[in-house]
Amino acid sequence: MYRYFPSNYVWSLSVSIAMNCGGLIGEIDQISASLVNESENGDDEGTEKFFRAWVDFADTLVARAESEVAVGYPLSAGPLYARASVYYLVAERMQRRDYAPRQVAYRNSVEALKLAIEHNGERAEYVEVPYEGTSYPAIFTWPACPIPEGGWPVMVFCNGLDSMKEMLYRLGLPAELARRGIATLCVDQPGTGASLRELGLPAIHDSERWAGAAVDYLDGRPDVNADRIGMSGVSLGGYYAPRAAAFEKRFALCAVWGANYNWGELQLRRLAREGENPVPHYWDHVQWVFGKRGLDEFLAFAPSMSLEGVVEQITVPFLVTHGEEDRQIPMDLAVPEFENATASPDRELKIFTAAEGGSAHAGADNESVPANYIADWVAARL
Repeated sequence: MYRYFPSNYVWSLSVSIAMNCGGLIGEIDQISASLVNESENGDDEGTEKFFRAWVDFADTLVARAESEVAVGYPLSAGPLYARASVYYLVAERMQRRDYAPRQVAYRNSVEALKLAIEHNGERAEYVEVPYEGTSYPAIFTWPACPIPEGGWPVMVFCNGLDSMKEMLYRLGLPAELARRGIATLCVDQPGTGASLRELGLPAIHDSERWAGAAVDYLDGRPDVNADRIGMSGVSLGGYYAPRAAAFEKRFALCAVWGANYNWGELQLRRLAREGENPVPHYWDHVQWVFGKRGLDEFLAFAPSMSLEGVVEQITVPFLVTHGEEDRQIPMDLAVPEFENATASPDRELKIFTAAEGGSAHAGADNESVPANYIADWVAARL
């Protein structure tokens, strides 16, 4: 993984996320050059300065985009809005939950992406998925080809611990699936994105509840083939997606981008300072995501986030991918996710090496490698 901040994995991960979601290295260098010294003080210190640097630059891109629209050049405005959206998100995800400016940055990111979709003429729309008396937001994106008889096959693509649907949309997988004739529903499931920030929906361990709601939504779309719906997830989505496929039997297959077999066990290792955290202020963040009041309450809940006895109930094709250099999820918490899925009629474990790329956590070093591999695997079966 590219280590822009040599001594700080968490800050460097943010740079990698920005690049993988369409950020430009020249712009990222403009934003980050003044932050190198700050990064040497640890993950948590200096995050407000990190925030201001990224948000200020995103603001300049929005201003430039507005100028392009004003003079009649929407196609020039679209990429500016797209990169601004990414930079706002990178700034926002690094902050404590009670850091008020993050709320504005998040909303600015969403609005910028909507404008990017509009001005670029992208095949995507914001939708609402009805869920247990309320709803959660998602982005539905579709291929350029005509709707096939019976509707498009589609993948439900879910977040991990700290991503948002806007990031999922900008990662390579939805675009690669579209090139293969497959639509994607990028979801802000409970505990992520707008569901957490604006609706107050905490994460739950039984992901089949919100994943089943996504299937219900897709089943009601005339442009979707309800018999050809798959499930995928990135990072902590490597727990959510298999759990959903195990208990929501309408899914036709499952493909995970980064295994996550026993996330509860991983929390004990993180208490012992093993491995890397994905975000600053980590323990505050996980309590926020899962709606827990205090570390003890969170740690009492964490053991429920395990796929032991769960992957055995997956009865559809199942792909597990993982990076050999993943510094967040060790290999011993990845391999059992594949080995124990003995009821799957078609299972595969793919380990991405440093030589081929995609070997860091969730492909942070080169997301195009796992995105293409997963898209090929899905297209051959869905």
